[in-house]
Amino acid sequence: MLNKLSIMDIKLREKCAFIRVDFNVPLDGSQNITDDTRIRASLPTIDHAVDRGAKLILASHLGRPKGKVVPEMSLRPVAERLSELLGRQVLMAPDCIGEKVLEMASELRAGEVMLLENLRFHGGETSNDEAFAKALAGPAEVYVNDAFGTAHRAHASTVGITQFLSPRAAGFLLQKEIEYFDGALAAPERPFIALLGGAKISTKIPVIENLMSKVDKLLIGGGMAFTFLKAGGLETGNSLLEKEMVELAEGYLRRSGGSGKEILLPQDLVIAREFDNDAESRIVSADGIPAGWMGLDIGPQTIENWKGVIGGAGTIVWNGPMGAFEMPSFSRGTVEIARAVAESGAVSIVGGGDSVAALDVAGVREGISHVSTGGGASLDFLAGKTLPAIEVLDDK
Repeated sequence: MLNKLSIMDIKLREKCAFIRVDFNVPLDGSQNITDDTRIRASLPTIDHAVDRGAKLILASHLGRPKGKVVPEMSLRPVAERLSELLGRQVLMAPDCIGEKVLEMASELRAGEVMLLENLRFHGGETSNDEAFAKALAGPAEVYVNDAFGTAHRAHASTVGITQFLSPRAAGFLLQKEIEYFDGALAAPERPFIALLGGAKISTKIPVIENLMSKVDKLLIGGGMAFTFLKAGGLETGNSLLEKEMVELAEGYLRRSGGSGKEILLPQDLVIAREFDNDAESRIVSADGIPAGWMGLDIGPQTIENWKGVIGGAGTIVWNGPMGAFEMPSFSRGTVEIARAVAESGAVSIVGGGDSVAALDVAGVREGISHVSTGGGASLDFLAGKTLPAIEVLDDK
C-alpha cells in the first residue's frame, strides 16, 4: 500500500497549499465541459483542505497547448464548474505564475480557493524547468498531489516543484488509485483476470510482461487481438495488424501454455469490408476472416464465453475496448463486457477512456469497484513501473 505522507497527516490551517489536481476534462466547441468526472474526483481532497482552513492554490493542465496560450484550452470553464460543485467562488488566475498570481495568492484567506490557468501554456511545465517550478511554488507553503493521471510524468508541477515545498503529501484520490492498483497486483482475490483491448500490442507490451506472472487468465480483444491470432497461425484479412509484433506474440502464447497462465483470444468476430459504421458486416469464426475483410468487434460466442470467465473472477483489471467501440455498429462487445464486469461481484478496476466510456453507455459505472482517472499512469502502474510524481512525495 501507499507508504507516503497523506493530506490527513499535514497541518493545513492558515497554510497556503499548492494542490496539483487533474482537471484535464473534455470540452465541446463552445467550451462546455462534457464530462466532469475528474473535477468531482478531486472534491474530497479540496473539501478536506477547505474545511481545515487552508488557502488553496489548485493547478492543472488541459489538453496539449505545447507551451502557447490557446484560449480554447483555458481552465476558466473548470473554475466555473468547480464553483458550482463546491458551493463557493473559485477565483480564476490570469496565469499560473507572475506578479498578478502572487498578488492574488497573498490575498487568499482561510478556506478560499484559486485555480491557476493552464500549466501547459508554459513550456517549462512539460520540460520540468527548475525556474518555472520555483515560480509555481512561490506563493505556497505545502504541496499536495492528487493528480494520478499525470503521476507518470516528471513535470514541473508534479516533480520539480517538490524541491521548493515541504511537506509533500498525497491527496485522497491519489491514495485511492494506488491502493486499488497495488492491492490488485500484490494480493488479488483469485481468480485474477485481466482484460486488455485497444488498437496496438506495442503500447501494452510492458503491461502484458508484468501481468503474465500475476494473472490467472488474460483476455485479449480489440485491434491487438489480431496480432495474437496471426501468431497462432490464423489469417486476419485487412484487420489491424502489427507485423513486427507477431514473433513477440508467439512468445507470449508459448509462455502461457507452459506456465498455467491462460491467454484467451476471440473465438468469433464481427467483421466488415470497411472501417465504417454503415459498412456491410457479418459474424465469422476467428479462423474464417476472408481476404479484404477486417475484424471490428468480438463476436457473440466470445462475449458469452468471456462472460462466464468474468463472472467467476475474484479480481478484474480492464484497460482498452474490445472493438471499434466508437462506432455503434461495433460497440456491442465492449458494452457487454462492461456489463459483465459490473455484475461480476469481483473487485474491479477499470481504466482507459474508451473502457470508462463503455461503462457510461452501459449505465454500470456504479457497479465498478474503482474507475481510474489515469490512462497512461494506470498502464505504467500495471506495467510495474515507478511513477515519478509519487516517488518524490514524503515517506511516512
